[in-house]
Amino acid sequence: MVVTKKSLLVQQLRRTQLIDFLSKGKRLDGRKLLERRPLSIELSPIEKASGSARVKLGNTEVIAGVKVELGTPFPDTPDKGILIVNTEVLPLSTPFAEPGPPSEESIEVARVVDRGIRESEMVDMSKLGLVKGKKVQAIFADVTVLNHDGNLLDAVSYAVTSALASAKIRRYKVTGEEITATEEFVPLEVQTLPASVTIARIEDVLIVDPDMEEEAMMDARITFTTDDRGNICAGQKGSAKPLSFDQIKLAASIAREQGDAIRDLIRGVIA
Repeated sequence: MVVTKKSLLVQQLRRTQLIDFLSKGKRLDGRKLLERRPLSIELSPIEKASGSARVKLGNTEVIAGVKVELGTPFPDTPDKGILIVNTEVLPLSTPFAEPGPPSEESIEVARVVDRGIRESEMVDMSKLGLVKGKKVQAIFADVTVLNHDGNLLDAVSYAVTSALASAKIRRYKVTGEEITATEEFVPLEVQTLPASVTIARIEDVLIVDPDMEEEAMMDARITFTTDDRGNICAGQKGSAKPLSFDQIKLAASIAREQGDAIRDLIRGVIA
């Protein structure tokens, strides 16, 4: 993208306008400071996946597919299953994405979402172990970004959580070290529903669920993932500028409160 004096001037004018709106408790798209964009979740858009979900968060749209197959456990967790999250931002989803290896943003999103699901203990990985040190069930969650209009962290998190919560996995019969696949598929056992909430700071104002334009102007960003009990199980700070202790406390409180509403929505869709 070519940066010209004109584009810089327009960006500065938009930032001035945004800051003026924020001082009045409003945002450029009409939302309140702590108001999320409309969130919709569609289950099973990918028929051949063990579980899948399409999420629309405002104009940001992602699709997640879960595949479960046999794998070899990691050496440090010989009796536990495997969970791997991958994210791909399609070049058509945003003018800023390019073909080639995963971008830094894609890697960060995958790692943060993976950490939130893993640390919340959404899935008891020990129940996916089959033969200690030799065979376990491996969960691969692949996410494709169809349209990027900001806050991929939350959109991808909701998609992966919904796909896992609605997934069905093959039942295996284990005799000694012999593994036999049955024709029975059972729901993946889920212990909690992690919900991430991303808060951005522009000047000294905190806003929830920043869109693409707000992300371009934000001074700092923090994402908290909570479980069913309101415990914060993962966090990720973005941007170089710091957040004050009071701002972090407020962001954590916002994440707990909004996390409950997000979990209610996911439960309603799955039910």
